[in-house]
Parts: sequence; structure tokens; C-alpha cells
Amino acid sequence: MSAQATVLVVEDDVHIAHVLTFMLERQGYQVTHVADGRAATAHVLASPAPDLVLLDVMLPYVDGFEIVALIRAQDAWRETPVIMLTAKNTERDTVRALDAGADDFIIKPFQPQELLARLRRFLKTAA
Repeated sequence: MSAQATVLVVEDDVHIAHVLTFMLERQGYQVTHVADGRAATAHVLASPAPDLVLLDVMLPYVDGFEIVALIRAQDAWRETPVIMLTAKNTERDTVRALDAGADDFIIKPFQPQELLARLRRFLKTAA
């Protein structure tokens, strides 16, 4: 059995989702991608928790703040690290994401090596 870490990517921008999936799979992670807030909600309610969630803030139907609150409300998902991604670089959004239960916050456009380093930090503690 493989000890591959699993990462749920919730991102509506197709290009960014492809870049993240490619980047993470090259690092040996098993990636599941959902493209909007409704799909993310269904996934959180029906699936086992991944090792980490990369969550966009601005999503169609249900935003990232609502998704992180849902994740924190599920017993099986409560301890799952959540890194939020956003194009909005305001202190208000950062504070709102952290207050909602996110473990970290990355501004788009992100630096790939920085994102991977932040992921590794959380996956090390989850292992």
C-alpha cells in the first residue's frame, strides 16, 4: 500500500487547478480536484478526509469561507489542514480566512516552491 499523501484541491480556475494538480502529482501527492463550492460541499459530506485541503476563497455557489466552516464542523475533517488561496490581498480577507478555521493563507499568483514548502509543513505534522 502506498503512503501517498492525499490533497483535495478546490479551485474553479481551470488553469490554476491544472497547475496545482500537475505540481502536486509530480511531488508524489494523490490529488482530487473539485471545481466549485457545491461540489466541494458534496465531497466534504460524502468522502473521507484528505491529508490536506487547498481551498480557493472565491468559488461559484458556495465560497471558501463557508467550505472551511463546513470542514471544521465535520468530526472526520476537523483536524485536516486547510490552506486557502485567494487573489484578494487584503488583511481583512486573511483575518477572515484564519478566523473561519484556515491553517494558512496564500495569495495568488503564488510561488510554486513556497506553496509546496507550506504543504510539506502541514503534511509533516499530519503524518
